[in-house]
Amino acid sequence: MTVSGSCHPSFEPLRDLLTRCLADGTDVGACVAVIHDGELVADLWGGEAAPGRAWQQDTIVQTWSVTKTMSALTLLVLADRDMIDLDAPVRSYWEEFSSEQVLVRHVLGHTSGYAGWTDAIRVEELMDLPYAEAMLATQQPWWEPGTASGYHMLSHGHLLDRIVRGATGATLAEQFRTLVAEPLGADFHLGVPDEALDRCADLIPPPSGGIDVASLPEGNLLVPTLTNPRLDIAGLCNTASWRQVSVAAANGHGNARSIAQIQSVVSRGGGDLLSKETLERIFEVQAEGPDLVLQVPLRWGIGYALPHPTAPAVPAGRVCWWTGYGGSIVVNDLDRRTTVAYTMNRMVPHFTSSARTDGYLRTAFACLEEALS
Repeated sequence: MTVSGSCHPSFEPLRDLLTRCLADGTDVGACVAVIHDGELVADLWGGEAAPGRAWQQDTIVQTWSVTKTMSALTLLVLADRDMIDLDAPVRSYWEEFSSEQVLVRHVLGHTSGYAGWTDAIRVEELMDLPYAEAMLATQQPWWEPGTASGYHMLSHGHLLDRIVRGATGATLAEQFRTLVAEPLGADFHLGVPDEALDRCADLIPPPSGGIDVASLPEGNLLVPTLTNPRLDIAGLCNTASWRQVSVAAANGHGNARSIAQIQSVVSRGGGDLLSKETLERIFEVQAEGPDLVLQVPLRWGIGYALPHPTAPAVPAGRVCWWTGYGGSIVVNDLDRRTTVAYTMNRMVPHFTSSARTDGYLRTAFACLEEALS
């Protein structure tokens, strides 16, 4: 199995790992990238984007919740430009929003209480952003805002989109494109443009039965968050209609290189996009303990998760990260001025950690240590 791309000699073990994963079927198509101190020291890809179609240098794929790091970074850039106040009530930008207690940082830290929709919502309605946002505005929080995290699996992007639109008059997708992606020359999209649709890899759903619903406690929030609405991965997520709309919690499309290009702004100390003061706000702990939705302990900053044993391959230190359903991930290590990103089309049962993703992270950071020694 041929792996394309280039890497610093110290990162050859990362190429070897990707080669093995593609050869034995652990991955079907995938890419991994590492940026250290602004330099792309590993940019590797291989496998199939779809049956009979090779994964190319410019292949892009749905990254699931790695998308949230792009939405969060956009909010931080707007905050840095005094267009949004992270400590302001959401109602400051969204007059119809029912709760006076919810602050912008509560949404970014998954502590707002708006982890999902109380009333039933269909996929078509989810993709109608004004409609789905209006539904969220009229409901009450599922728990007292600011007291605990409950992962905003799909609602995260809708909430942030409406805040951004209220503050700036432009959508989150528009602000992301003009403030983040285009200035950095990064091929990542909140809503895939027509001319890029034929570059999208097709997702391969994970095996069924990955969640033992019967073992969950009565009244848990995972099931209503995960199933309202339920996304048909093979039947929906590989369609142009889904790819072209911006569901900014889950359906961003890019590759490891573009993820690392964007997120390395954080690992490099803010670059030209964030001041040191705004960057430090990422590390303000919003919640630490059992997440009410994911049912595992997490540590949330503003816009990113922070190191926690739940994700054993994420290094300790000044690190912020998040991952996507099925296995994609990005880790920003400010101590080492390094960003590691991985994404793929073959999904596995993965919410915060899995053997495949952990293997890529551990290998990438071991290579980095070798390069720095």
